[in-house]
Amino acid sequence: MTDPDDVRERGDARDRRVIRREIADALMRALERRHEVLDVIVAAEDYDAAIQDLAALLGISVTGAEAVLGLSFDRLTKVSRRRIAAELDDLNNQLSFTMGEQPRRSEPVVLRPFSAADDRDVFAARTADVRAAGDGSGAPAGALDDEISAAVDRVDAEEAVWLVATVGDQKIGMVFGELAGGEVNVRIWIHPEHRKRGYGTATLRASRSEMAAYFPAVPLVVRAPAAGG
Repeated sequence: MTDPDDVRERGDARDRRVIRREIADALMRALERRHEVLDVIVAAEDYDAAIQDLAALLGISVTGAEAVLGLSFDRLTKVSRRRIAAELDDLNNQLSFTMGEQPRRSEPVVLRPFSAADDRDVFAARTADVRAAGDGSGAPAGALDDEISAAVDRVDAEEAVWLVATVGDQKIGMVFGELAGGEVNVRIWIHPEHRKRGYGTATLRASRSEMAAYFPAVPLVVRAPAAGG
């Protein structure tokens, strides 16, 4: 009879190899396009922006982008590049995925402003899941159209920012920033279908630079970090 602990250990080891391969692949892509990578890093506003820009440039995950940004100069030598390439080949041989088994590469999380006309669906999903008002007051949820109308008024008055988190063409969640008492209360919601994939953390990272742009010099307070993520 198969020992469940042995099965879990094999699965954990396989997962670690997948992550190592993802990082090695990201490093190889970065080294092959090192001049473009350097330009992106130099042009980035801050750490979070650099991560998102690297992920978009190289078509890699946030994890891979973080590894690229953490590269030390000694990894640029020919010997180090050959070692990384050899590790990537070895991991590919160990894993030997079929096309049906190969995991999809994670796309970067992108935040865009909430549209009252186009994004009612994602706010409705959030409200059905959370069952609370969108303004962060903790009050019971009101009528969707009333809440959206009130949010638009707050955004126009520069008292709030609502953002939609997207991955590719999918809406995976929302970010809410509400100005209150000299602070911006930031809340993050990830759709149940997209949880446990690291999107909550990636959305939180992206939201920091976005909120800082909308509310310069105002302290940010994450009231529900990576909620649902």
